[in-house]
Amino acid sequence: MTSAEIIAVLEGQFGAKIKAKNLEAIDPFVTIESADLPAVCRFLRDDARLKFDILSCISGVDYLEPDPKKVAKAGFEPHTEVVYHMQSFAHRHRFVVKLNLPRWKGDKPGELPEVPTVSNLWPAADWHEREVYDLSGIWFTGHPDLRRILLAEDWTGHPLRKDYEFPLEYHGIRGR
Repeated sequence: MTSAEIIAVLEGQFGAKIKAKNLEAIDPFVTIESADLPAVCRFLRDDARLKFDILSCISGVDYLEPDPKKVAKAGFEPHTEVVYHMQSFAHRHRFVVKLNLPRWKGDKPGELPEVPTVSNLWPAADWHEREVYDLSGIWFTGHPDLRRILLAEDWTGHPLRKDYEFPLEYHGIRGR
């Protein structure tokens, strides 16, 4: 099934819940609201035409231009994205689903944006979501064990956020 056909199936099932689509991207994708993620992912996994039986990757992306001189040319409003790459072994096709989120929940700095977990649909999401939480600062509601996976439990902040300030030292160990 082509990406255009996959999008047509999704639009037929979810209609206006498909907020955007891009067939010209290297990895064609649809964009949905985070509240719709569990239903869309369950459909992608369970529908016989699609059968996305593996979640390959979840990524967190921070869209922020920290240089005030470049903000006007950036071409985007500050936000974060969560990107889901999935594939079907049975049908040999791949697809991407994206979520656009505010950088901070309620525009309150430090309040992490929230996304429902899909670890109940694809077990691999358990570690992928923990990595995105740890490095990008996205909170996955309903996750069975959301805690840091790469950084120490007492680490402050999320290093893949563009406004992250690297500490000069950690537990008395001086960096750089």
